[in-house]
Amino acid sequence: MDTDTQTLLLALAIPLIGLPLLYTYTASATAARLPTLRNKRICLLIAHPDDEAMFFAPTVLALTRPETGNHVKILCLSIGDADGLGETRKRELVRSAMLLGCRQEDDVFVIDSPDFPDSITTEWDPTRISALLSSAFAPHLSSKKDNSTAPTALIDALVTFDACGVSSHPNHISLYHGAHAFVRALVHDKPGWASPVDLYTLSSVSVLRKYVGFLDMFATMVALAWAAMAAGGGKKKGAKRKSDRGNPGVLVNMSALVGGRESYGTARCAMTQAHKSQMVWFRWGWIALSRYMVINDLRLEKVKS
Repeated sequence: MDTDTQTLLLALAIPLIGLPLLYTYTASATAARLPTLRNKRICLLIAHPDDEAMFFAPTVLALTRPETGNHVKILCLSIGDADGLGETRKRELVRSAMLLGCRQEDDVFVIDSPDFPDSITTEWDPTRISALLSSAFAPHLSSKKDNSTAPTALIDALVTFDACGVSSHPNHISLYHGAHAFVRALVHDKPGWASPVDLYTLSSVSVLRKYVGFLDMFATMVALAWAAMAAGGGKKKGAKRKSDRGNPGVLVNMSALVGGRESYGTARCAMTQAHKSQMVWFRWGWIALSRYMVINDLRLEKVKS
């Protein structure tokens, strides 16, 4: 082997080995140093069976770590029946949730209602989403209000999509607006009280970032540093380090590439083994390339009452 060939192989080997090692260090440091939710009752609000695996797997894996003491439940507002596979997809969601760390099958709830059709052209009514969340987690809202007592709820945190819905799916975006309406309803006509539920949304990123896999760690950490600087200097209106309840303003979850429960391999299995009915060709591309299979960053929403 001549010198030029050796040099070329070395040039190729450095990034092929070095970048995964750098990501592994970054993921480990993030898990150890950045704040997370602990001892909280958390609901992941999704639109379709498989959203929890395709988009939120790193978050579910992180929040269900036994040492966090969290209790994570999943509420899915459709059975994903666009292709007539609704009953199959409901069962697949349960299997996926258990792989990702949910405590029991009863922690997964799937709504089958004409109010929430699985459709890429239909926006769901935010007031109906809010009403459903209220009936599930704040049933007292339907009774006579007492403005002298603090608002309460059966969950401490709600996690869902942001205003862009990651993929611009109208069902995803509707969840964002419905979640906001729910949190507003909790403190409606209760001036001076903080919401008992913190709302976190999954950050949407550009198409380029979406499909660079773990290499998005660079952009994610830069965005995190910028958000921290803006919050600390007050340059960004509404930026907060913590919620009124003391929870972190940003959650960053980075799964390991190999090995262990909290890894890319677990997220991949949640799709390929649990959601078998959905494994058409383009989803293999998503599993291989999407940053959402290994990296999630969520922002605490500032909900105006």
